[in-house]
Amino acid sequence: MFAKAFRVKSNTVIKGSDRRKLKTDIAAAFPSLSAEEVSELVPNKEELNVVKVYAHKGDAVTLYVLHKNPMFFEVDKHLFPTVYTLWRYPSALPTFMTWPAVLQKLIGGADLMLPGVVVPSCGLPEVKQHDCCAVTVVSSRAPVAVGTATTSSADMRSVGMKGRGVSVLHTYMDTLWAFGDKSAPPSIPHVDIEGLQELEGENGGEERDEESKKEEDEPCPNSNCDQATDASCPNVQELSLCEREQEGGEQGEEETQEDPEDQRTPQEQMDALLLQCFLHALKSKVKKSELPLLTSTFLRIHMVSCCPSGKQLDIKKSSFKKLSKFLQSMQQQRGLVRVKELSKGVESIVEVDWKNQELRRFQAPEDSRVEEASVDVGGEGEKPYHPPEISMLFSVSARLQPLFLDANKRKGAVLQPAEVRNIITDFVKRNELVDENNKNYVLINPTLCDCLLEKSEYHEVEALKWDDLFSRTLDKMQQCHQMVFPGCAPVIKKGHIEPIDISVASRGSNKKVTLIKNLELYGLDPTAVSAALQRRVQASSVLNPIPGSKEKVIVQIQGNQVQHVGKLLLDYYQIPHKYIQGLDKATKPGKKK
Repeated sequence: MFAKAFRVKSNTVIKGSDRRKLKTDIAAAFPSLSAEEVSELVPNKEELNVVKVYAHKGDAVTLYVLHKNPMFFEVDKHLFPTVYTLWRYPSALPTFMTWPAVLQKLIGGADLMLPGVVVPSCGLPEVKQHDCCAVTVVSSRAPVAVGTATTSSADMRSVGMKGRGVSVLHTYMDTLWAFGDKSAPPSIPHVDIEGLQELEGENGGEERDEESKKEEDEPCPNSNCDQATDASCPNVQELSLCEREQEGGEQGEEETQEDPEDQRTPQEQMDALLLQCFLHALKSKVKKSELPLLTSTFLRIHMVSCCPSGKQLDIKKSSFKKLSKFLQSMQQQRGLVRVKELSKGVESIVEVDWKNQELRRFQAPEDSRVEEASVDVGGEGEKPYHPPEISMLFSVSARLQPLFLDANKRKGAVLQPAEVRNIITDFVKRNELVDENNKNYVLINPTLCDCLLEKSEYHEVEALKWDDLFSRTLDKMQQCHQMVFPGCAPVIKKGHIEPIDISVASRGSNKKVTLIKNLELYGLDPTAVSAALQRRVQASSVLNPIPGSKEKVIVQIQGNQVQHVGKLLLDYYQIPHKYIQGLDKATKPGKKK
């Protein structure tokens, strides 16, 4: 229902009589909630808003919003809790469990099919047809979807768990969730944790393998993303951090074929390069104290730094195509490492066989660019971190291509702002467009008119100031950003770089937690940052995966720790202030956290 954007019709504060009626309706619809819990969900003295919206299919829906988070939604006089409510009271509804890989399908608008339901040792929850129910994943009891049962539990068992099980109305990461504070689900262990771990060990690997095969065969669900560069796409791995967006592929092929005596195919050469960097990283980079180590961090920090100068790692050009398959091969066929999913959707290297004969015999090539670890001055027990150099670039658009043809810059060419300024200046001087009466102005010729002016200005604007000329040119170019990590080639991506986002959210009993995301974009290891914060503030922290992205996680730490997070990022990691968002949410001096 909320897979696509909805339209808001009205937003008003609830009346006193409607507030009392809502309490009665909640108590009747969810008898497992106590009177105190209902009063917490609908407090008497706090502002509660009623928001009437239209879903993308035209359904009229009423939302009840508390503290800017939608807590309930009403459809056809039936009341449903949102995931924000269920995170506070996870036992409010009967729940069906599924695998983490299925969650992405639910977010896309699919219903929960019975073959994807994980049946715990205690059996299925007892529901009747059309009963309101929730969906969780095996690694956490925090619900991630809300819907109605399409049939009773007895019928589900009688048909052998085939067909549709839950008609999903609302999920984590949909537009209703985005209407709130966009917080991540808490990590709530299941009661029968040992039984689930045994079940996951027996069936989880096979289930995830089937899901991964399906995902590999299916096209990217986001038709607007660029599969070669968009790291947010679930079918794309952040595997080629040294790859230029437009020139890296061709350049990489030329470099792998530059040895005339090498008769191997480019794919075989990339396989050999992957294995070389993998063994080199294990032998000279990874320490036992670092385990468990995120697989994405192992690739980005360790393997890339072991790549010989003049070559680029691109796993998409290998026979493995994905990092997970490469590591699976290293585990099953060579026995070098053991990879495990410690939290939902996030894989880590948990063990390395340091006595493996292949690893012990390996000798690093002389031209590999491994940087020796320097002394850790930060006292955080991690390898020294050097922030990337970030610069703004501009890409030539189709409309502006005539302005850049003389400079041999075609559509898609990426330029520095100074390069754009020089090319435009040369164009003006070469066409003698400087106004003789006032050299601060540039005369508009047909090319400039077509490229820079709006239709309403065609017959009105005859000249532009130099600054206006440059600003109009840059405004009509596509913005990009370039990141240069130490020991790695520049990485160019479209658009602005997302800042490191720090936010504070409320959990059960109004407890505060601090959430940090986008650390990976700046080459930071979320595991190391989480451990550093734990030591600094003496509070527990967890890593929560971001659905739709296998390589990104959110660091969650108890309490409002924005001040400590900011000090760690600014002072120790030296991230520029402009790339950190949410520092203003720190607890003010003198106030209780």
